[in-house]
Amino acid sequence: MDIVLVKCECCGLKEECTEDYISEVKAKFDEKWLCGLCSEAVRDEVDKGKTQVDVEEALKAHMSFCSKFKSNPAVRVADGMRQMLRRRSGDLSSSPSSSSKKNYSRSKNTSQVGGASSYSLY
Repeated sequence: MDIVLVKCECCGLKEECTEDYISEVKAKFDEKWLCGLCSEAVRDEVDKGKTQVDVEEALKAHMSFCSKFKSNPAVRVADGMRQMLRRRSGDLSSSPSSSSKKNYSRSKNTSQVGGASSYSLY
């Protein structure tokens, strides 16, 4: 059993997998290899039930979604997990961008070099 490094055709995440596993995944997704998170997102899109969506349509939609982001694969995986968990919990009210705009600052009580009392990280 050979282990191969394979790259997700949606998000670009690289994983080490067996050739048999890669073949199984490709058979399910129009001969495209998807990482676990992207394959779950495509399955969720097919199964969500509002309208009948086939795997090919769901795959195109997810690939389009992934191509819109320029960050590294790890950030996209984290964002995808957040979105998937929100969908499953039914909480779609907060947007992904709103959670990344939190304002972090140091306490005014913290002693800092230079005499500044507060630094904003964002």
